[in-house]
Amino acid sequence: MTETPEIIIIKKKSSHGGRHGGAWKVAYADFVTGMMALFIVLWLLNSSKQVQTAVGGYFRDPHGITKMIGTSQFPIQQPAAIENKQDMEKLKEQILKSIERIDPLNKLKNQIEITITPEGLRIELMESAKGTFFKLGRSAPTPALQTLLLVLAPELGKLPNKISIEGHTDAKPYSGNQAYDNWDLSCDRANAARRIMQHDGLRPDQVSQVRGFGDQHLRLPKQPLDPSNRRVTLIVQYLVVKSAEVPLPNNLNLSNTLPSPN
Repeated sequence: MTETPEIIIIKKKSSHGGRHGGAWKVAYADFVTGMMALFIVLWLLNSSKQVQTAVGGYFRDPHGITKMIGTSQFPIQQPAAIENKQDMEKLKEQILKSIERIDPLNKLKNQIEITITPEGLRIELMESAKGTFFKLGRSAPTPALQTLLLVLAPELGKLPNKISIEGHTDAKPYSGNQAYDNWDLSCDRANAARRIMQHDGLRPDQVSQVRGFGDQHLRLPKQPLDPSNRRVTLIVQYLVVKSAEVPLPNNLNLSNTLPSPN
């Protein structure tokens, strides 16, 4: 009886990568990771100091369990902070553009003055002889001032910075009730501006101070009765970034540094 020869079939498996296998994928992944790291570094170099501090704090404390700056104190949608003079310049330009939309003919040009001071960005809303913003001796804002404040409030409300509001009068004595004087009038005008802005833009906790100076801080001291001395001032204060607290060593002995009782 003739035996049937055994037939052996050999199947060769061909790999997708050929001779080089999948090594190119590893190299490509490393390249993409390196490019991403480069872009992050370039972005950080052009970011504000607050963003750099926040990112650094995250890597030191990613879970936010210590007092250092981490994820819990800096949400992803944190609005832009005004920390330095350059930021204030940009904010000034934005505010001027917003005012231009409601005053295309620059009728209020001589009554709005925006300057950068050590305290922050000062927005002076100065009165005219005709009573553009307040009627003489009155604390109720005119429609013109209300419109202006409703434009400024949303712009300033986007910032995490604190806002202080000041009221000023000229040196002319208040002619109404003797129990009500320029001090009261300046405070009431500043508060009237605060109420309007908090109702339509500013956060309830954003106003840090409301101050009335009466006639003690004249804009033109040599012209104490000039209408521009009567003004409301909005101040965007610089944002102060608190540094991380450094705990004292447990073995620190203060008894050697304190004076002994007599």
